[in-house]
Amino acid sequence: MIFIIKWVINSIALGISVMIVKGLSVEGVFSLIAASLVIGLLNTFIRPFLIILTLPINILTLGLFTLIINALLFYLASYIVKGFVVESFFSALAGSIIMSIIGLILNAFVD
Repeated sequence: MIFIIKWVINSIALGISVMIVKGLSVEGVFSLIAASLVIGLLNTFIRPFLIILTLPINILTLGLFTLIINALLFYLASYIVKGFVVESFFSALAGSIIMSIIGLILNAFVD
């Protein structure tokens, strides 16, 4: 049940970030839900390995390189999900930051 709640929160956060950032677009509700699922799965399974691999540069940048990793995973999700389009890396960066902030706020209300 918690997984479904988190998935709905991520879908809402992704929908809001698509409305705010100009370089992001989604073709329908199914693409939005699929993109939020793929982003969640990428963050769960691939992100920890990327964090460990880039630990030295992450330490040097005081954790700011994590934003780059989040943007790359966001951009990767657009290649996996048809109907979810990210036009540039900077759109992916802005979208991932906004999605994280909105998800954090919504998760605070649920918890």
